[in-house]
Parts: sequence; C-alpha cells; structure tokens
Amino acid sequence: MEEKLQHFLYPANLFANHKPHIITTILGSCVSVCLWDPLLRLGGMNHYMLPLWNGEGLASPKYGNIAIQRLIEKMEAMGSVRSRMVAKIFGGAEVINSANNQFRIGERNVLMANEMLKDAGILIGGLSTGGNLGRKILYHTDTGEVMQRLINKSGG
Repeated sequence: MEEKLQHFLYPANLFANHKPHIITTILGSCVSVCLWDPLLRLGGMNHYMLPLWNGEGLASPKYGNIAIQRLIEKMEAMGSVRSRMVAKIFGGAEVINSANNQFRIGERNVLMANEMLKDAGILIGGLSTGGNLGRKILYHTDTGEVMQRLINKSGG
C-alpha cells in the first residue's frame, strides 16, 4: 500500500494533487472546503480567512469566493466534474470573545461556502462549523475521509 504524502495547508492557500495525501490545517474563524471525487479518488482543500473579495488588490484565496472557485477549477483541471464532487465544510468558529460580535466572520465564511457550493451544483456531504472552538483537520484525499479534533482555548 502506497504511503500517503503529508501536506500542511496554510491560510490563504489551497491544495489538490493526483497522489494520495493527508492534508492538515488548523481552523478558527477560517473555513476549509474539502472537495472529493469518488470516481477518481482524488481530493483538494482550501483554507480561507474572509468571505468575500471586494475587488480591490489581489484576488487571493484569502477570500472564500476566490478560494472556492479556484479549488473547483483545480479539481476540474485534474479531470473531475462538478456533478461528481462532494464537499465537506469545516471551521467558522467564533473564537474571539467580543461584546461587539457584529463581524461574525466565522458565520459569514460558512455562509459563503454553502452559497457557492449550492450555486456550483456541488453536494455538501458533511460539515462541522460554528461553535467557539478551533479545529484541527486531517483530510485523506484518496478516501474523502476527514478527521477533526476540537482545540480547547487552553491550547490542548
């Protein structure tokens, strides 16, 4: 059995590869969308920080609307088709305790993922979002399996 390669996904990035990988990332209010093609047995993941690029500066995968579109395009470039893709959404916690919670970045990040995937016709096969704890995600790109560990505020 082929050993899986490891890839740590930093914020404002995305990753997809034909070779089996375990992609790891850490999420707070950020969101990761994991896409998987069960026929080709390949997957990809993004990690974005803010929901919407406002059109100023660089169209970076720091923004959900850019990161999700680019991940879909990367999967398509690898031979996948949208109708076969299955998505899982993680993150979007409100990890910063604030009396002024008008920003609700995590909630808005999750909303962006749901809207864009629905518009793209991609099934959402699972999600773990919201709350006030961070998450450590391990995504097996060849099986579509995602493992998650909630991270206590104390760091444990």
